[in-house]
Amino acid sequence: MAELIQDQAEGLRRLLVQDSLRIVTVTSGTTGSGKTAMVINLAAALSRSGKDVLIIDENAGANNVGGTLGLNAHRDLLDVVRRDKTLDEVVTVGPEGIRLLPAGRGMRVLRKLSENDQVHLIESFRDFARPMDVVLVDAAPVRDSRLLSLTASSHEIVVMVSPQPTSITAAYSLIKNISGDHGKQQFRVLVNQVGTETAAQMIFDNMAKAASRYLEVSLDFMGFVPTDDKLRQSLRSGRPVIQAFPGAASATAFRRVAESLIRLPCRESEDKGESKGLEGLMQRLLQNSRSTPINSTAAGLQVNHV
Repeated sequence: MAELIQDQAEGLRRLLVQDSLRIVTVTSGTTGSGKTAMVINLAAALSRSGKDVLIIDENAGANNVGGTLGLNAHRDLLDVVRRDKTLDEVVTVGPEGIRLLPAGRGMRVLRKLSENDQVHLIESFRDFARPMDVVLVDAAPVRDSRLLSLTASSHEIVVMVSPQPTSITAAYSLIKNISGDHGKQQFRVLVNQVGTETAAQMIFDNMAKAASRYLEVSLDFMGFVPTDDKLRQSLRSGRPVIQAFPGAASATAFRRVAESLIRLPCRESEDKGESKGLEGLMQRLLQNSRSTPINSTAAGLQVNHV
């Protein structure tokens, strides 16, 4: 009887979570912005607040999420497409129970999948063993990213910016390109590597005024993360700063950003027939990929020979 009640409770939780799955893509206009560190620490803070978090990493290379955390993440979404591995076998577990899906190679072939491959991928996400509350995406560079174009009412885009003029200019240009290409009208802005909240607010206010006037786009202030040596030390040890140095200024900042994200209302899907949860996420990605031009880095890929 106890097992039956537990199974029923888990089934109810799965339904509720999938109806309110929050998808957040973190991006920036320049490299070296601390985007990957932001995703890792935001995921850890959300996990500590009781949320089940899946990171989808669109990046490859030693400095991606898996490499930064020192995880043995040698498999990729492409292995699921090829049917070499199940989604559960590809997803790895990191600090604070964070789950990581390396997806760089797999994302680049979405547009070329056969109908059978598409169905298999959707079913793989539907059958993933554990329901998620939040999907955090560490976005690839803009021209390579598939998730920045995601057209879903539940999809949030967080743009990271630092005080350097080149970073501010690049972030504004990024917002302009995404809003122009994909019709996105609302963005969250997170100011990183800044000395004070006042300085962060000033950077945001200037961006928000320009975006409203010239782009007709709404920007919301997500918070800021101060410059902190403890953050750099924690990354060198492969741990989130809230785990390695919970009293650090940056750890406090990440907890505040996580709380801000949790408080955001989950907007209902505009498409009442749209599938929920991870299954719906993959359905929308496949739909978007068919209308997104193949860039030069993806044009020569073959599903069976990458």
